Amino acid sequence: MDEYLLKWISKADGDLKVAEHEMAVVESERVTDAICFHCQQAIEKYLKAFLVFKNVDFGKTHNLEFLREKCAQIDSDFKTLDFGDISFYAVEVRYPDNFYIPSEEEANFSIKTAKKVRQFIVNKLS
Repeated sequence: MDEYLLKWISKADGDLKVAEHEMAVVESERVTDAICFHCQQAIEKYLKAFLVFKNVDFGKTHNLEFLREKCAQIDSDFKTLDFGDISFYAVEVRYPDNFYIPSEEEANFSIKTAKKVRQFIVNKLS
């Protein structure tokens, strides 16, 4: 793999690691919006890594469904990826305007989904 692609994977892995670290703290101290945000960021970067690998331009977007569709145009296996509402966490949970704190269930789903996407992408890049 080339160095630029490895940087995308490394940044995605870093976001996933931050989410996992936060998930490991005692439940009463967890910051679920941060967990969900970093999972969204990880998934976004894994998808972008695949597009970089395939030399496909993706513009500036946080929309996971858009990125999944770009990937699916190359490889139909991407249509099987289910992100639920994780795209929501890209912007909405970061600011107090639309104040929202994700539940523990949402944080757990986000972590599981990010790990699943990581494995999916790593397999595609192998």
